[in-house]
Amino acid sequence: MSLLVLFFLFPIYMAVLTAFKTKPEIAGSVLAMPKALYLGNFAEGIKKSDFFRAIYNTCIVTFPSVLLIVICSSMCGYTIARNGKRTCLIRSIDKLFLASLMIPFQIIMIPVYKIFKTLNLQNNLIGMILMLTGTSIAYSSFLYVGFVKSIPLDIEEAALIDGCNRYQTFFRITFPLLKPISATVAALHVMWLWNDFNIALILLQKDGVRTLTVKQFYFFGQYTADYGVAFAVTLLSMIPVVIFFLFMQKYIVKGIAAGAVKN
Repeated sequence: MSLLVLFFLFPIYMAVLTAFKTKPEIAGSVLAMPKALYLGNFAEGIKKSDFFRAIYNTCIVTFPSVLLIVICSSMCGYTIARNGKRTCLIRSIDKLFLASLMIPFQIIMIPVYKIFKTLNLQNNLIGMILMLTGTSIAYSSFLYVGFVKSIPLDIEEAALIDGCNRYQTFFRITFPLLKPISATVAALHVMWLWNDFNIALILLQKDGVRTLTVKQFYFFGQYTADYGVAFAVTLLSMIPVVIFFLFMQKYIVKGIAAGAVKN
């Protein structure tokens, strides 16, 4: 296990080394320690990438998308879990969601580009939010279905007897009980959407709306690559999501484990 941990930490170690090296040191030896902590790569990277604008764009597309994913997926997963056995249409939607998980993004890449360009949603953060939400609903709903099935129906029946309708029962009774899986879905998707590259590269082609991952891509040209600056910006962009993950990791494990147990 220790060897496996070292194997996965090695790329991060290389990124940290490279970020604090000068260009001659990088050219001289990739593995050698830097003679001194060179901070020029960070200053240059922040300036060239318009870092604060990029991180603002990343936050704008990440957190509203996660909020929409949690709301839509929880309702969708609840509907499938409670009515899938009784309604053929809902059962078919469940199978359709599972099938969509096997389709790689590269297959739908060109149609997505044409559709969003036609709808004037290209180079638009709202269009990016819609796309990120849409591509995440299937997997999130799959997680919610397993968790909702572990919640006893007696609780909802008691709420209905007390006068709640279906919507009130869900939002006032069931949704608060979905807190562990909601935290899991939120934590996973904050990490995934923060690091999204494929969708951002296609939809966000103007400099003013690009996210962090796309900004880092432009440090690598056809014949040149500014590794020191690129890794410096990469380390800066990792800090928020790593901190977020450290706080949320216990919810990830708890939510997945709880959803695996069904009554």
